[in-house]
Amino acid sequence: MKDLRQFNISFVGLKEGKHLFEYSIDNTFFNAFNYDEFEKSSVNVTLEFVKKSTLLELLFKASGTVHVPCDVTNEMFDQEITSVLPLVVKFGPEYNDDNEDILILPHEAYELNVAQFIYEMIVLAVPNKRVHPKVLDGTMESEALKKLEELKIEKVQTVEETDPRWDKLKNLITDKKT
Repeated sequence: MKDLRQFNISFVGLKEGKHLFEYSIDNTFFNAFNYDEFEKSSVNVTLEFVKKSTLLELLFKASGTVHVPCDVTNEMFDQEITSVLPLVVKFGPEYNDDNEDILILPHEAYELNVAQFIYEMIVLAVPNKRVHPKVLDGTMESEALKKLEELKIEKVQTVEETDPRWDKLKNLITDKKT
């Protein structure tokens, strides 16, 4: 995690008010977390950091692209992502991150590493189902799509006949009633 020292914000020396931090995220950032889902990434993150007398307000904003495989065709493409993450930092007797919107730091803390928040925000901004834009607009040409089209079921066939053994069982039920 020593590669992530640039994400340390020493808030003790900052004046009260609004401060702006900017980060350019690429795959070296994700390698520090042993995350290898992205072939490459280019995400810009801005952090609006507001220091108040008793708390800190952080607003993370991310926008950019991550290079991922399509879930339908397995073709690589650049997935656009945008995300916003608000966070309130308060001070208390001990560290507590049970609440996702409020972080409690110990009173003696003097800096905050924001790398984990940036990592989670970007990873969660990627859709669960990643579909290449050319698949959506129908212009994609790939072997996988051709094979899917070839194997497509045109008409669902239903079987009207039942097994004669079941018919005999049904007769048993109706014979008892008469």
